[in-house]
Amino acid sequence: MRERVNLGKSAPALYQAVVELDRLASEAAAQAGIATGFTHLLRLRASQLNQCAFCVRLHARDALASQESGDRIAVLPAWRETDYFSPKERAALELVEAVTLVADGQVPDAVYAQAAGALSNEEIAAVEWLAVVINAWNRIAISSRYPVRA
Repeated sequence: MRERVNLGKSAPALYQAVVELDRLASEAAAQAGIATGFTHLLRLRASQLNQCAFCVRLHARDALASQESGDRIAVLPAWRETDYFSPKERAALELVEAVTLVADGQVPDAVYAQAAGALSNEEIAAVEWLAVVINAWNRIAISSRYPVRA
């Protein structure tokens, strides 16, 4: 296959705008009291759904570096079947999945109601911004075919 255009290199100003958006989303999550490690789990879950190998590897490593347990990372694709996540974390994971899979139900009212029952408005906004940003990163990495080598 022909080499792809690297979006970061071809439009560095746009790339830097996404970097800044990511920084602001991380800052909003911190201000909302969402643990850094868990923000990486949220990013990891969206990246798993989008099948972005580059971001899956990156956020699994970042989650570990942020003191998330290997068990929580390992069970993340099946989080609903575990007791590893608090009610707030479960609501956040559900919301990240709904935003990531936006074409499937347009973030259903039931998902949003569950989030609103467990999370503050500040937490909901932070989770949604994290989802928006990681979905942008996934699309950048996937369309540019960022390499993932052993």
